Amino acid sequence: MNTMKAWLLMGGLTVLLVMLGRVLFGPSGAMMFFVIAMALNFFSYFYSDKIAIKMTKSYPVTRAEAPELYEMIGRLSRRAGIPMPKLYVTPSAQPNAFATGRNPANAAVAVTEGIMRLLTRTEVEGVLAHELAHIKNRDVLVGTIAAALAGAITMMANAFQWAAIFGMGRDDEGGGGLIGGLIMAFLAPLAAMVIQMAISRSREYSADATGAQIAGSSEGLANALLKLESAAQRIPMQTNPATSHLFIVNPLSGKTMARLFSTHPPIQERVEKLRSMRV
Repeated sequence: MNTMKAWLLMGGLTVLLVMLGRVLFGPSGAMMFFVIAMALNFFSYFYSDKIAIKMTKSYPVTRAEAPELYEMIGRLSRRAGIPMPKLYVTPSAQPNAFATGRNPANAAVAVTEGIMRLLTRTEVEGVLAHELAHIKNRDVLVGTIAAALAGAITMMANAFQWAAIFGMGRDDEGGGGLIGGLIMAFLAPLAAMVIQMAISRSREYSADATGAQIAGSSEGLANALLKLESAAQRIPMQTNPATSHLFIVNPLSGKTMARLFSTHPPIQERVEKLRSMRV
């Protein structure tokens, strides 16, 4: 089911870019943007995890550098019955975490620098178990591809806005530089909306439930979610909005517009569901 969602997301991107190419540059632009879309789809499918890691500026850590994290994630991975993912750290004081990759054999988990300073060991285990649940449930593919594609569309939107300002859009062959530039001005928020349509909030509830089973308790994750939400409102994170849906708690929750387009279900509802579980 999630593989089908990924193909639908990539197909939607192709249609969007071909239509955009037609508006900007006419028939020849449609063909040019079709080729661009195919290239983006290829790289998003096979390299979306690396793109997400790069967009969040996360860096790898060794077992010697983070022995406690390696011990926890190794033990939890065995309980989940999946290969141990690669471990990364995101340079941010805000406590948070995310998982990425197209399948369990090509997965990674990233935690922020601030997570170990705020959470107890049991709470960190709950967070890691939640991220491993995303990998086990095979729903990271859609989210990772969505992040990569949204980031690409946003960069293209910025580039073509400047092109329109300097009159680089062509009016021959039916293309419209000014009109195209105006369309591109709306593509960045459209990319966020594509993510909203592609990513189901229900996957967070499912990962919470599976994560509680992996950890052997739901209380650690429930307590962690409350702390993470409070910290996200107090401690800003400098991250690309296209990747916000990947994190266990919306890292942009302190911003009004981010709340309007939140991909995450309310924390209180997640906590209530977790505490109602008998784990």
